[in-house]
Parts: sequence; C-alpha cells; structure tokens
Amino acid sequence: MDSLVPETRVLAVASHVVYGHVGNTMATFVMQSLGCEVAALNTVHFSNHTGYRQFKGTRATAQEISDLYQGLCQSNLTDFDVMLSGYAPSAAAVETVGTIGIDLQEKAEKKPGSFFWVLDPVMGDQGRLYVNDDVVPAYKKIIPFADLILPNQFEAETLSGIKITSLATLASAITAIHRIYSVPHVIITSVQLFKLSQSGSTPSPPENFLTVIGSTTRSDGSPRLFRVDVPALDCFFSGTGDMFAALTVARLSEAVSAVDGLRATKSWVSPDDVAATDLPLASSTVKVLSSMHSVLERTLESRDAELAVAVPAREGEASAEELEKRDYLRRTKAAEVRLVRNTRILRDPKILFEVQDWKEEDLPQDLR
Repeated sequence: MDSLVPETRVLAVASHVVYGHVGNTMATFVMQSLGCEVAALNTVHFSNHTGYRQFKGTRATAQEISDLYQGLCQSNLTDFDVMLSGYAPSAAAVETVGTIGIDLQEKAEKKPGSFFWVLDPVMGDQGRLYVNDDVVPAYKKIIPFADLILPNQFEAETLSGIKITSLATLASAITAIHRIYSVPHVIITSVQLFKLSQSGSTPSPPENFLTVIGSTTRSDGSPRLFRVDVPALDCFFSGTGDMFAALTVARLSEAVSAVDGLRATKSWVSPDDVAATDLPLASSTVKVLSSMHSVLERTLESRDAELAVAVPAREGEASAEELEKRDYLRRTKAAEVRLVRNTRILRDPKILFEVQDWKEEDLPQDLR
C-alpha cells in the first residue's frame, strides 16, 4: 500500500485495442497499478494498434461517446478527480470530449482544484498530421479548458505556430501555448535537441538522448521551464505517449498531494516563488520517465530474445512480399510493451534522471 498514490478517480477517454498496450489498454492498467480508480470510455475498438498496418474494428461516433457519458451522469457516476483524454477519431469526437471535460469542470467549480483535466492533443508526429485537418481547430477550441496538455514536438509547433529549430524557439513555442490557450501546464513529451540548430552557448545532449520539456505558468502567465534528458532506446515502441500520460496523472496527483493546500488550488498551480525545478510537475516527470525507461529497457531485452529465435519457413510462403510482411508483423509484435510483468517498476521506480533548470542564455530575449 505504501507504493500506491493517493486515491484518484479518473475518467480515461481514449482508444482501445484487443491485443497489446496502447490507448486506454495502456493507460487504464498503468493508473490502476498505481492505485487509481479508472473508468475507461473508449473512443475506438480495434483488434490491434495501427502500427501493424492492418486491423479490424470500429470507431465510436461523437453521439456514442456522448451517450456513454450521459449514462454515467444519469446514475451520478461522475465524481472524477481527473480526466485524461487521448485519441479521438474525428473533429466531432474531439468536440464531444471537450463538452465532457467542460461539464466535469462546471460540476466541480465550487471546489477549486477538485477536478483536473490532462489533455493529450493527438494530431500527428514526425512532421505530419495523421488525423483529418478539421481535428486541429477542434483541439484548439477545447485546449483553453484543459489544465495540462501533452503535445509532442510536431503538435507543439502546430498549436503555437512556431517552428522549433533551437532552444530559444522551443521556449518561445511553450510561452506561446501558455499565452494563446491560457493553459497552466505544458509538457512537450519528446524533443530531439541534437537536431536543433543551436545558438552555440549550450551543447545539446548526445544523439542518443531525447529531452522532455515542461512548464507551469506564474501568475503573470510567464513560463517556468524545466527539462529532463533521457537516453533513447534503439527501437520504436507503440503506446509510450499513453504510458507517459497515465503515469503523469498518477505521479502529479501524488506530488500535488504532498504540498499543503495545493490540491485545493485552481489547476494545481504552485505559488510564483516555487522554482521550475521544484514544481510538482517537474518532480513527477522525473519519476514518470524513470519508470518508463526501465520498462522499455526490459521490453527491448524481451524483444531481442524473441527475435533471436528462428522461425521456420511455412510451406507455400515463397514470395518476397509475403516474407517481408511476415517479418514486419513479427517485429512489430515483438516490440509490444511488456507492461504486466513489470508492474513493480511502475510502482517503485529507481530514480534514474534529474530535472534541469533552463539556462538564461537558451531563452529568447523577452524571457530573460
């Protein structure tokens, strides 16, 4: 029991797969393992994640998502402390998720801090959208109601209108997101700083590192920026964004509960005199990334062991195309995150990283 976070009731709105761990299949298990009570509202029902390049299943309509929420309302089952919203399959679905989040906020408006919305604006990655164009304005419309958003680098560029090419433009992008959307907390979940053109003062981490950048606003809206550098692993894992979001819900709730009075403060925003590296968002991010890195290291070991076992050729499977497809599916399956057997790492991670302050020389002039 000592390893469980304070009791937190979560509404998790995201995708669902039968096989593997992505979306709510990932997030629900992670949060439950840490002691959260989770109600999962699934926005899609797929056989497997789309990284396999083939799947069966259905996408929930906006009306179906709304009906499920209304079913909770009619039985007074909406006493949630947190909503975590992830992938929504259409602009209408995004708008419906926004309506749900706003309704929950209104139910809690008489008790500041009693409801917190974590929004992952799932739109694209690696320089391209993988949702319809109308999803972007739908997200921009609901983000001002969220307390914390978790965009990746491409999504942060899309929301801020700023191309991230340096540490200074990265700081400007986060500042713009705070200003445009009035969102109190931002974490950009993966930035490859070694690819950014540096101004020269501060060297980037080596090429095998990723950097996670976070910020909580001060009362004047200015950012409090921090960073955590994490070794990159030589494998693509599906569901890591969902894992990060779920762990953040649990660990941020834990960190905020440890500060007297903060849980009763609107959006859990710390007083202005709290340094960036001392923010609950910063301490929770270190714990989140330590858990993730250890789980993914073990996944990589299991993947390599699985792929080392020779697979006999099947009779009649002779074409190069068939063999290539078979090999791709095998490699994708082998890289599924090994979550269940590593639950203890979720609960009791060994702290591997440290939070760093943002150096003044890496800030644009207007933030120095």
